[in-house]
Amino acid sequence: MSERTQQRRIVEALLFAATEPVTEEVLAERLGDDAELGLLLGELAEQYAERGINLVRLAGGWAFRTAPDLAALLVTERPVTRKLSRAAVETLAIVAYHQPVTRAEIEAIRGVAVAHGTLDRLIETGWVQPKGRRETPGRPVTWVTTPAFLAHFGLDSVKDLPGIDELRASGLLDIGPAVLGEDLTAPPDEPEEDAESG
Repeated sequence: MSERTQQRRIVEALLFAATEPVTEEVLAERLGDDAELGLLLGELAEQYAERGINLVRLAGGWAFRTAPDLAALLVTERPVTRKLSRAAVETLAIVAYHQPVTRAEIEAIRGVAVAHGTLDRLIETGWVQPKGRRETPGRPVTWVTTPAFLAHFGLDSVKDLPGIDELRASGLLDIGPAVLGEDLTAPPDEPEEDAESG
């Protein structure tokens, strides 16, 4: 194998391994002073001109990139699943069970302000949409669930949403004592007897 072929292979390997464009100075450091770098890069660019990847000069260096005529064929789209925040789940439940409902009503039920992104996120998922305005001062927007919400949760209509008994039976709703750890079924403690009386 000739020295020129070996140098071309080194340049090719360096460019393939790089995550960003490689400058001619970096390539020259690896090859030595006697290498004709411009000629080697020209030969490599010509060698790859008809392939699926091309050697191109960009950002002050050299890099392999997908051939421009193939770029459209390599685009892939895949859905990205993201979990809803607790606030979004609570808001969705309130809209589902109280629709049509205003932002103020959602806030009153949750006991906290609805963040700006919460309803936006539910709109992005396609599960909530505006449904006109309430005939009250300020004419606030009312929110309802969408057919996509019903389809996702396997419901024919909002009338098919589970009731309180079904939620409790499935373990999704826990209505327990307000004070955790307190056993409300146990009898109250007996007052201690005075030591002198006994």
